[in-house]
Amino acid sequence: MSIVRTNATNLQNIEILSNLTSTFPTFLLTGIPGLESVHAWISIPFCCLYAIALSGNSMILFVIFTQHSLHEPMYYFLSMLSAADLGLTISTMSTTLAILWFDAREISLDSCIIQMFFLHGFTFIESGVLVAMAFDRFVAICDPLRYTTILTHSRIIQMGLLMILRTVILIVPLLLLLKPLSFCGANVLSHSYCYHPDVIKLACSD
Repeated sequence: MSIVRTNATNLQNIEILSNLTSTFPTFLLTGIPGLESVHAWISIPFCCLYAIALSGNSMILFVIFTQHSLHEPMYYFLSMLSAADLGLTISTMSTTLAILWFDAREISLDSCIIQMFFLHGFTFIESGVLVAMAFDRFVAICDPLRYTTILTHSRIIQMGLLMILRTVILIVPLLLLLKPLSFCGANVLSHSYCYHPDVIKLACSD
């Protein structure tokens, strides 16, 4: 009789665990805890900051692409930096404003992985662009006579493609490893966007 009860208890525990564990979970993003009632007002300065970031970086890109006198390596790298900053702003703005305006906190695992790709990807690209800008200034100061022969248009394109390739190689494997993981209980993230270390902490898998 005790064996039957033990088996029934084990089956019940397994059933509860299976209900709590999911390979296709829904995560809950966090806004500003304790200030949910004033999220609409808090969204105003957030929206203004996002608008400034979008308009500022868009203006930089527009000026560089329309002014032929600025078609030089230094300004190409500056446009890359602005584009990366623009992408980083958009990738975090979507979920942040959705929480503040509509209290839309739920996000699926696939959407979370896509957001993490762009969030971490543009961060990696920004670091690569900063290294390229440092190299650009190094060549301009230390070897100015060979500046135009070293930093040609084709070489700048190669550097840009190398930054993108580096980002894909470093980011995609980490994100693909999230797909087979199982997540348990209340999957509440501590940010208003999906952040890789934040998601990893919620995994029940080894």
